[in-house]
Amino acid sequence: MDCARVADAAPPRLIPMLSAANFVIGMGAFMVVGLLNPMAEGMALSLAGAGWVMTSYALAYAVLSPVLVSLTGGIGRRRVLALGMALFAAGCGLSALAPDPMTLFAARVVAAAGAGLFSPVAAAVAAGLSAPESRGRALAAVFFGMTLAQVFGVPAGAWLAYSFGWRSAFAVVTVLSLPFLWLIWTGVPKGLRFQPASLRDLGRVLGDGPVMLALSFTASFLSAIYILFTFLSPLLSETMGYGRDGIALALVVYGCGAVTGNLLGGAMADRIGAGRTLTILAVAQVAIMPVFSLLPMPPAALFILLVIWPMFGWSFMAAQQMRLLALAPEAASVVLSLNSAAIYLGAAFGSALGGMVLSGFGLEALGIGAGVAGIVAVGNILWSRRLSGDAA
Repeated sequence: MDCARVADAAPPRLIPMLSAANFVIGMGAFMVVGLLNPMAEGMALSLAGAGWVMTSYALAYAVLSPVLVSLTGGIGRRRVLALGMALFAAGCGLSALAPDPMTLFAARVVAAAGAGLFSPVAAAVAAGLSAPESRGRALAAVFFGMTLAQVFGVPAGAWLAYSFGWRSAFAVVTVLSLPFLWLIWTGVPKGLRFQPASLRDLGRVLGDGPVMLALSFTASFLSAIYILFTFLSPLLSETMGYGRDGIALALVVYGCGAVTGNLLGGAMADRIGAGRTLTILAVAQVAIMPVFSLLPMPPAALFILLVIWPMFGWSFMAAQQMRLLALAPEAASVVLSLNSAAIYLGAAFGSALGGMVLSGFGLEALGIGAGVAGIVAVGNILWSRRLSGDAA
């Protein structure tokens, strides 16, 4: 690890606070999915044009996160976390006030820079202040907020947008962000530092084949999932005849599975190891996702499927972070920032692939397409484990 320990364990309120901050950041990132229609109308954009609000954020995060984390490697962690949250709040506030699309896109870049600085450093802090045998659970707890944001933050943002206008959603996220400036300053141990990371460290990681192959698992795993997840609502509407209430219930059930999986993933990685955990999860996705191509099915069977699928999907994050930390302990903040970037690249690429499957073969083919893409993730983790000697 590149975090110098300043305490025997994390302060009791630190990890819950970092998790809550990740919830706000995740809401600000992913709620755009539910704002596209009112945003497009308000900004006189096409839906494709409004989609760039998400794309600009994802691309900025992917590019800026590893660079900013490297540039701030010699600064105390408390200052870096506070700076990241301040940038994120400023970006969301500017988004709420943006008078035109270009200003909105620029605001999203600022928000992405803040999120890309905060989230990987928060994960590194949690790991650095945790005993090795409990590191997986600590990382899962910090990422738990991001999981909740995708489950509950997206519909909350959509409800605000349709009730009070899309700007209100960004305004609420801005207000929620501000208390964390004080909470970070008073809750993160003073003097907590990393061994300095630099752009040279970033270049070293980018040139490390085994580490980059391990990082690519995040993108390949999430790409497969997002082929199906992006279009889950229209799939359920078309095959099951679900309207607003049915889809909302299905997403709540999915959310329960995602939350459970996030919590179980850390414990699983601590128990059987990160490499084995990731292999099991990737194989499970290949087996589960094609079942969605068999819809319609009895509602009870569907809801069981909607619990099992995210349980095996959202269990991956803690294990993946543990594996990366084991492969590159001297560059923890850099590899965690690259892993965060890979999340957004995987989601963007998977959504694009899902659109291609949808256009070429129809909604019913999404499950099969996702399963085929999942085979790539299985091959990725098996090759990565063999290349690294499963050192993680």
